Amino acid sequence: NPALGALADGAIVEGVEKLAFSTDSFVVDPIFFPGGDIGKLSVCGTVNDLCMCGAEPKYLSCSLIIEEGFSLSSLEKILDSMAAQCRRAGVRVITGDTKVVEKGRGDGIYINTAGIGFVKYPGLSPQNMREGDLVIVSGCLGDHGTAVMLARSGMMQGDIRSDCASLRGLTERMFCASGKLRVLRDPTRGGVATTLNEFIEGAGLGIELEEELIPVRPQVRAACDMLGLEPLYCANEGKLLAIVAPEDTQPTLEAMRRIPEGRDAALIGRVTGEHPGILTIKTALGGRRILQKLTGAQLPRIC
Repeated sequence: NPALGALADGAIVEGVEKLAFSTDSFVVDPIFFPGGDIGKLSVCGTVNDLCMCGAEPKYLSCSLIIEEGFSLSSLEKILDSMAAQCRRAGVRVITGDTKVVEKGRGDGIYINTAGIGFVKYPGLSPQNMREGDLVIVSGCLGDHGTAVMLARSGMMQGDIRSDCASLRGLTERMFCASGKLRVLRDPTRGGVATTLNEFIEGAGLGIELEEELIPVRPQVRAACDMLGLEPLYCANEGKLLAIVAPEDTQPTLEAMRRIPEGRDAALIGRVTGEHPGILTIKTALGGRRILQKLTGAQLPRIC
C-alpha cells in the first residue's frame, strides 16, 4: 500500500477523530503452534487491544527482530499469516522496521506491533460498572495457553488449538446490540480471574462467578489437569470479557452467538456490592471460594 511503500521512517495518516493507540511485543515459544503462529498473534493481539478501547482499528506498525540464520521460508510464512489477518481485520501495516541480531541472541524471531484506531464507542471503563450488571465471556476458556504449552512440551495436542483470532467483527456486533456495555477486556496473560480482579480494584464492587456456567472444553480441562494449570488463569487470545447492564445482556448474547468468534458466548457471573474488591466463584458443590490475581511466575513466552 502507498503508506508502507514509501519506506519512510514513519507514516503520516489522516484523521481528526479521537485515537486509540496500543503496542505489544510477541515472543511466543514455539513460533508455530496449533491454531496460529507469532505473525497471526501479533496482528490479532494489537487489533483486539484497540477493539477493547471501543476503537475501530485502522493502522499497524510492525518491527521484526530476527536471529541470524532464521529460515526465510519460515519468515515468509509468518508474513503471509500477518497479511491474511490484516485483511480479515480490515487494517493495514503502514510502517515498520527490521533488525538482525547475532546467532544465539534472538531465539528465532520477535515481533512488535503498534496500532492506531479511531474511537467510535468512548467511555468504556470499570468505573462504569453498577451493582447487578452481568459478566459475559465470548467463548471457551484456556484454549491458547493450553495449546502453546502442549506444543512446547511436545505432548500430543489432539484437537486443542489456540483461539487466536481478531475480535473486531464481534465487538462491532456487540456495540450495535447494546448501548450499555460498561467495559470490555481480552483476558490474555493472567486469564479471566486476573482480568476480573483488575475490574474491581478500587471500584467499591465485587464480582461473583458461577463455576457451572463457565465454558471450558473437556479436552482443555483434561490437559490443564495434566499440566497443573487452571483454565481461569490461562491466557486467551481470541476471547473477551464484557460487563453489561442486565437489560442488554440477552440481546448482546444473541448478537455474539451469530458469528464463530462468539458462538459459545455465555453469562458467567454478576457484579455485586456484597464483597467490594473481591472476586468469588460459586462452586459446583455450592460452596464459595475467592479468586485472587495470578501471583508468582506466569507462564513464560505464552504470547
